[in-house]
Amino acid sequence: MIRRVLISLTICILVGVHASGSLLADSLMRELEAVLDNRSHYQALKEAELDSLRSIYDNSTDDVSRFYALGELLDAYAPYNTDSALAISRRREATARRTGDSVLVTNARMNQANILIANGMYKEGLDILSTVNSSKLPSYLKPFYFHINRTLYGLLADYSVDSAYTYEYYKLTDNYRDSLLRVNEPGSLPYAVMLADRYNAHGAPEAAVKTLTTFLDSNQVNEHERAICAWTLSEAYAQLGDTVRQKEQLIISAIGDMKAAVREYVSMRQLSLLLYHEGDLERAYRLLNISIADATECNARQRIIELSETYPTVNSIYVETINKQRRSLMWLVVIITILLLFLGVVLWRLRGQMKQLARSRQTIAESNDRLNTLNIELIHSNEKLSEANRSIAENSRLKEVYIGRYMDQCLSHIEKLDSYRKSLGKLVSAGKSAEIKAILKSPVDVEDELKTFYDNFDKTFLSLFPTFVSDFNRLLLPEEAIVPKKEGSLTTELRIFALIRLGISDSDSIAKFLRYSLTTIYNYRTKVRNKAAGDRTKLEAEVMKIGRPSEE
Repeated sequence: MIRRVLISLTICILVGVHASGSLLADSLMRELEAVLDNRSHYQALKEAELDSLRSIYDNSTDDVSRFYALGELLDAYAPYNTDSALAISRRREATARRTGDSVLVTNARMNQANILIANGMYKEGLDILSTVNSSKLPSYLKPFYFHINRTLYGLLADYSVDSAYTYEYYKLTDNYRDSLLRVNEPGSLPYAVMLADRYNAHGAPEAAVKTLTTFLDSNQVNEHERAICAWTLSEAYAQLGDTVRQKEQLIISAIGDMKAAVREYVSMRQLSLLLYHEGDLERAYRLLNISIADATECNARQRIIELSETYPTVNSIYVETINKQRRSLMWLVVIITILLLFLGVVLWRLRGQMKQLARSRQTIAESNDRLNTLNIELIHSNEKLSEANRSIAENSRLKEVYIGRYMDQCLSHIEKLDSYRKSLGKLVSAGKSAEIKAILKSPVDVEDELKTFYDNFDKTFLSLFPTFVSDFNRLLLPEEAIVPKKEGSLTTELRIFALIRLGISDSDSIAKFLRYSLTTIYNYRTKVRNKAAGDRTKLEAEVMKIGRPSEE
């Protein structure tokens, strides 16, 4: 059980690593395509750099300064145009000879040898190198001398057709590689690249990866230097069989070459081959064509030869891909034919089911229509029921409050009547008939009672509807607002509409309650309706909504 879990975890980790690597490769490929689309910009920068270097050479006043200016120009032209670089190297040799400095002459001739070897002219390059006495070279030229020899014998080993010579050339390549490691400073870029190259050559790609990744993590490098490191890393990952990381490093190298406007390169050719093997023919074809165009523009004969040798491989991959596509197409036709037959049977069966389904849909539609009608009626009924429930709840609340107030009022009247009876009894016992007559004729007590009654009504109503006055005034024009003289009381107009809010809308009942004539009540109602801010016919209906909770 534990073994199965460990195997599953290992598979998940490997799948995750591969997926993340693929995502990085896709991202880098998009960046490369963007750089390729913008090649004219980088070419223009390169031409501007060359113009600037030519200007420095033209402005040089002596042969020594011209020699070093030509060196800068040679370095810029070497990966860009080998014919121009060769011509500059010869001009540099002539300039060096005019100075009479043998070291400068040797330096210039080594430049020529390096360019000749890059163009596949191995004998001519070897002839020049044979004239150089390495023991007399200054220390700063020794790395260049060993580099040229390591490059020459490495190429001879790659293209040798005799295994005995191949072995000798590889041995010489190793020797010059070791010499380079001795003369280059540990921790420098040339040292790190050459050490990684040595590990790759001796079948230790893990050590090569560790060497270069450690160097890149701890040092800042430019685009071209990053491209050189990435190429060597791609070689290491190729030995490890890690095509995902090999592809990533080839893309990084190609991006660096394109940004540096380098035309003499290997990375993009190798990347196109890798893409052909992956089946990405369109993209591989584009990269290969760009590689051929650049090699031709640069007149890098060695790269042109390498590219021409690539075509048989590309052609075989293309033919194999076409054959695979043809076989896949044939199987696809067979599968489609079977599916069409199956589809015909399904359609025949489906036609009968569609007819039955259409009848069922019609029945369902009719049922839905009836159900919708019933739902609408039910909604209306629910709305009416809700309104009735709200009215009942409100009336119950009003009744509770007013019944309580009515009982308090009745008890108060009973106590007053009892007090009034006792006071009249005392007057009768005292024989004060004149005072009794005066009391009976006086309307003051009745008016006081009415005032108390209306005050109690106002307080009770406003306790039930505390915002009635402000809510009612919002229904009127701003300039027609009705403001009570005393807070907590109502005016006659407000009492009329307070009674309407309580459900007493009959003018006759209102008139009896307020002890006014029917005409007076009618006039008050008409006068207030004329002050309405909206539709005056709907004023009393809007008053009935005051104090009710809003419906959602």
